[in-house]
Amino acid sequence: MRARGVDRVIEICQQLHLARRPLTMRELIDATGAPRSSVYELVAILTEAGWLETTPEGEVFFGRAMHYYGSDYAARNDLISRAHQAILALVRKHDETAQLCTLEGNKYTVVLSENSSRPFNISSEIGVKVPIPWTATGRLLLAHLNANEIRALIPDEDFVLDNGQRIAFEDFLRDVQRAAQQGYCCTEGLSNTFRLCMAAPIRDWTGLASAALCFMTSRDTPAEKRASMLDDLISHAQRLSQPLTRR
Repeated sequence: MRARGVDRVIEICQQLHLARRPLTMRELIDATGAPRSSVYELVAILTEAGWLETTPEGEVFFGRAMHYYGSDYAARNDLISRAHQAILALVRKHDETAQLCTLEGNKYTVVLSENSSRPFNISSEIGVKVPIPWTATGRLLLAHLNANEIRALIPDEDFVLDNGQRIAFEDFLRDVQRAAQQGYCCTEGLSNTFRLCMAAPIRDWTGLASAALCFMTSRDTPAEKRASMLDDLISHAQRLSQPLTRR
């Protein structure tokens, strides 16, 4: 069993990530549920190590060392490194927000994101966990599961959209099956009324879709531009996929 202090360090980092802003010590204590003395002690240790920084107002947030660690990870992760170049190329060509997306447990999350140059951008924040049924990527990355496995994976409340509308499980399952047959998935107006999401699978050496390249754009995007964007998205995702290994 891990030492309690390690668990509390993890919880502090998770709460700062969820908040995505500096927190006061009171907010951090309330969010973690840890004793006041423990939080103050850990914040002092982590601040000295550069993991955290304290603002002049006494609020706490991630420190410069965390940026260095993240940069090291991105530089040494082959998929992230290559996907970043693909995303930049897609944004340059189409001037639309492009992302690398994946699943974490039973949620969808954005790993990389580059916005278009236009003032109005439709995007999701990196690392924020979103219900799988709200996304095109979620439909793509569940193709290897059967109906019972999908039902067991996704909490029932995640089928309710932000606007209160419920997605029927049977409709969602058909979407998953259609995405598997097509080799891509497009959704409109799910997590955002005005959003069109396109996703193309990035496959590992077994052929399993482990991540996806995505475009996030407006629903009023013309059909001709949609087709061009989708073709390029699929092409880049295929180049990022690992070759199948025969056994």
